[in-house]
Formats: sequence, structure tokens, C-alpha cells
Amino acid sequence: MPEECRAIMANGSPQRLQSNSFCNSSRLLRRALHAHETGDLANADRLYAAVLQKEPENFDALHGLGQVHCQCRRFDMALVLIQRALTIDRRRADGFSSLGLVFYYLRRPNDALTSFDEGLRIEPANTELLNLRGVALLELGRASEALESFEHTLAIDPDLVDALGNYGNALIKLNRPAEALDVYDRALTIVPANAELLTNRAIALRKLDRPHEALMSVSRALVSKPDFAQARFVDSLVRLTLGDFRAGWRGYETRWLGRNLSSQRRNFLVPLWLGEGSLEGKTILLHAEQGFGDTIQFVRYAPLVAERGARVVLEVQRELVRLLSGMTGIDAVIGRGETLPPFDLHCPLISLPLAFATELPTIPAPIAHINVADDDVRLWHELLPRRRPRVGIVWSGDRSHDNDVNRSIGLKTLAPLFDVTDVDFVSLQHQMRDEDRDILRDFPNLFRVERSFRDFADTAAVVSSLDLVISVDSAVAHLAGTIGKDLFLLLPFGADFRWLRERQDSPWYPTAKLFRQPKFGDWQSVTEIVSEELRARFFPSARKLSA
Repeated sequence: MPEECRAIMANGSPQRLQSNSFCNSSRLLRRALHAHETGDLANADRLYAAVLQKEPENFDALHGLGQVHCQCRRFDMALVLIQRALTIDRRRADGFSSLGLVFYYLRRPNDALTSFDEGLRIEPANTELLNLRGVALLELGRASEALESFEHTLAIDPDLVDALGNYGNALIKLNRPAEALDVYDRALTIVPANAELLTNRAIALRKLDRPHEALMSVSRALVSKPDFAQARFVDSLVRLTLGDFRAGWRGYETRWLGRNLSSQRRNFLVPLWLGEGSLEGKTILLHAEQGFGDTIQFVRYAPLVAERGARVVLEVQRELVRLLSGMTGIDAVIGRGETLPPFDLHCPLISLPLAFATELPTIPAPIAHINVADDDVRLWHELLPRRRPRVGIVWSGDRSHDNDVNRSIGLKTLAPLFDVTDVDFVSLQHQMRDEDRDILRDFPNLFRVERSFRDFADTAAVVSSLDLVISVDSAVAHLAGTIGKDLFLLLPFGADFRWLRERQDSPWYPTAKLFRQPKFGDWQSVTEIVSEELRARFFPSARKLSA
């Protein structure tokens, strides 16, 4: 019999009865904890509940049961149980750690951070809490603070693998992939077969434009953990970058299983069509899933679906409805959020390359006949300056893009372009950042018209009125390429998979010329080269004279 039970039972029968109950609860709790530690969650659930029948205010049983519910993804119940436990004892740092985790899984990172901070007030050197605090800060986009939290953790325990991995993740968020790679390698000396670390290492290598090494790293991850969705997704991106479309498009279907895109998955009751089975006489819903640029790029497949005998309903972002209405073979274009008509099958737009078994030589041509109204084109042609060549320009995309820090350029960095003073530049920005707005006056040959845009149909009309578009990897770049406008595309080192590698042209957009960073973060070289290309294009005789 345990010593604590003997001590309590020493003073007569009333206490003995209470003590027997306590002893039974104590045994049950130890069994519950053991089952929990060994992964027997069903038994742990039963045993924790049995403890609570005897002792409803037992912190450890409430906390443990809450953890079991959290591990089983029953987060609402986990939240109730752990909060109840903390009303009994608010001095338990482990309780606040668990509470923060539940808030994190419920996508309430501010509440998670508050919980972790409360736990750290009790145990300031608790490495688990310090590490989790950093994770919450990362989720909130506060990468610099997260980095400090991980550094604090590692100062206490330099070999804590979770903190090392998260430290690398923070460095990735801060656009320091070379340093992140070193951190991942350090962690892998401790756990060489860790699939998460190997996958994140591959992400860092992709950013450093080292795709063959990235493929080796993610392959090791899949050997260690074959069903790891994130590894399979990163593997698909690397293969697509290398032009291995057969394996790449197939692997890209795992995008729905990761944290980033799972919320965008559409759970329709009708079957998913991925190229198999006849479409004759059936109605199929083709739906946008990610950004505007993705929709514009892959909507080219919609007429091909119609050619197979289907009635095609296209659901896209509202800002694209007017642009895409009237496409050949499309029966209806519906804005996202509007009521959908009945349909027999569905397919996300970025799954269509898989459905059509697309290889590099069989990429469909862009749709040059999307709806650009002639009247709108004439109107903008008259409104825009007409003194000299007109060049549209986009220097930044949506801040929420996961690689925005690399693909977007500060307007100040592009100053050498505006030194080509015999060109009128037209801003095609859909979002103007404060830091860029403050320096617009420095570029008198940059005209702003984007404030008049209602949607992408207006953007398309302006683009049609220009001589050239210069753009970072943005929706406007896809729009310009789709309607056949000459495009100078500015790409970061380790560009997105769709732009492949080491080529100046794009099989997706025949009118595009690609300008890639020669090394990580080097936009200055790109800007200088594009400036020379502009002069050569519009003023070739002046270039010859200067030579």
C-alpha cells in the first residue's frame, strides 16, 4: 500500500473510509497517467473519467482528460476541461501550457499566447512554454519576437529538438533560409530521420534554388514517414519546379491535407473529377481555390472541359466574374459565395492539369479571348498619357502570400526603372502599401490609375491599352500573359514552381520574358537589367549611339 494512504488511514474508521476512496482514486490516476503516457488514449479516457466520478475536483484527472480530448481533436471539450482544472489550481504551469495548445488548435493564437505567458509567469524558465510561446508568435506573424523566444529556449536547453526546428521556421519567416538550413542540420544531428525537420530543410533549399538537394531531403522524410502530407506536398512543388509534371501534379493533390490549405477544401457531396469517366451530358463545377493569379492561369482549362461534352459552371472570386463571363464553352460564371446551381461533378481549377495529364509540351495556350470590353479599352486608351511608350508596372502583391517577402519589391528599389524618363509608367497595383505611397512623388513619370479599378475587367482594359507590362509574380502578370500582352516578369531567387528554372521564357505565357534574381535577395541586378531592356526595346537607336 502506498505510504500516503497508510498515513491518512491511521486515525479511525471515518477517515479510513475516506482514505480508501483516496487510495482507489490515486491508483486509478496512476493507471490513467500510465495509459496516457503509453498512447492508450481510450483507456486513459475511461480511467480519468473514473477518477472524476470519485473526485470531481481532481486537477490532474481534469487536465489529463482535457489533454486526451485535445489529442483526439475534440478541442471544444478539451477547452472546457482544462479551463475547469485551472479554476481549481491556477499555479500549474502545465495547465496553462495545455490550455494554450488547445487555443492554438482552435486557431485562436492571441488566446494561446496569453495562456503561455501566464504559465511563464509561474515558471519563467519552462522550455516547453517558451517554445510554445514562440510558435504562437509565429502564427501571429511576429517572427522576430518568436525568434527571441526560441533563442531563450535554446539558451536553457541547446539540444531541444522542437525548439531548434521552430527556430529554423522563424528564420524562414524572416527570409533567412541559409541560416535556417544550418539550424535544421544541427537538429538533424540529434534526430537524423525526423520527417518534419527534413521537410522544412527542403523548404529552405527550395528558397535557395537548390531543388535537387531539396528533393533528396524530402525523399528522406518520406522514407521515415511515408504518409506525411506536408512532405508529399513539398515533394510535388520540387518536382513541378524541375518540370516533372507527371509526378508533380499527382503529388500536388496532397495540398488539402496540410494546415495552410485545408480550410479552402470544398467538401461537396458530388464526386471529384480528375479526368476519369465521361463528362457527356453532365454538369461540372470548376471552382477557384487560391489566389487571383491561380484562377487566371488555370481557367484556360475550362473550355477543354466543355469540349468533353460537359455543361461547365465556373465559380471564381467576385473580382474576376466580369472578366471571365462570356468565355467560350462556359455556361455560367458565378461569384464565390453566390448560390450554386445543381451539378454532378466538381474539380478545383488547379487540379485540372492533373485531370488533363499535362506535360510541358501539352500546356494549353492561354485564353486570349477572355472578356476585355472594346469600349473599356478605347476609354482607357484615351485617358492614359499618349506622349510616349506606356508601360504598366506592378511591384508588390498581396501581403498575405506566404512568399510575399521574396516576390514583392519596394517601390524605392525600382527607382532605376523610372530613370528611363522617355517612358510613361502606369501603376497597376491593386494594393498600395504605405511605405510606397510616401515616395510616389519622387517618380513624376509614374501615373496612378488603379484607384479607378472596380475589378480585373478594368485592369485588363488598361493592360490592353499599354505597350508592355513589368510585374513581379502577381495576378496582373498572369492577366497580362493571358491576354497576350508583352510581359517582363521579375522573379525572386528560387521562384514559384510554375516558372520552372533557368529559363527566360514561360511555356504558360508565350509573350513573357523572365528576369530572375542572380542570387538570393538581389533585386538591384534585376532592376538594372530590366532598365537596359526597356531602353533597348523603345529607344534602340539611342542605345547604339551611346555605345
